[in-house]
Amino acid sequence: MRVSSGSRGETQKPERRVSRRRLFELTAAAALTLGGLAAAVRTHGYAVPVGRRLVATSPWQFIVLQHAARRIAAPDREGAAAIPTVPTADDLDVAGFVDGWLVRMQPGVRRDFGRFLAYVEHVAPLREGLVTRFSRLAPPEQDRVLAATEASSSDLLRAGFDGLKSLCMMGYYRDARAWSLVGYDGPLVGRPPSGWSGG
Repeated sequence: MRVSSGSRGETQKPERRVSRRRLFELTAAAALTLGGLAAAVRTHGYAVPVGRRLVATSPWQFIVLQHAARRIAAPDREGAAAIPTVPTADDLDVAGFVDGWLVRMQPGVRRDFGRFLAYVEHVAPLREGLVTRFSRLAPPEQDRVLAATEASSSDLLRAGFDGLKSLCMMGYYRDARAWSLVGYDGPLVGRPPSGWSGG
């Protein structure tokens, strides 16, 4: 960068510019931090099912996971949810799987994932013009919020969504009841003589 001299022969410091990409990253980081602060203040009104023991998430995080998993693993064709052979994310306890999986992660990763959930719950809806927290939105509005996060110009937010989606898909397709949906008849290792029932 060019260094110019002032009118009195003084050397001026080079002008610093923030790249557009860096600006988006800083904005996303600020949004995640704000989401975390909002979550710290707004953590009431989250009812975890009776008997549910959480191992890595707080009640509000678990509820956000439940709602996100329902949308991420929702049937991709109309009427499929009414077919008994298509299990829901709740049927397969996807949120419970994610809660258990998070225990294996390093504390810093768990903290960052929690901040991302706070962003999804409190900040992402606002960016879509919605004043209600994510877990209280109707399914079409939740889809809109998740789609916007997935398509964000921020690498940080897209990475957060990819992580959330991956965990939800792992939680959904780990269960034999979901295997037939993708034409998978189960692993060969440990296969019962009569095959996997999927039940």
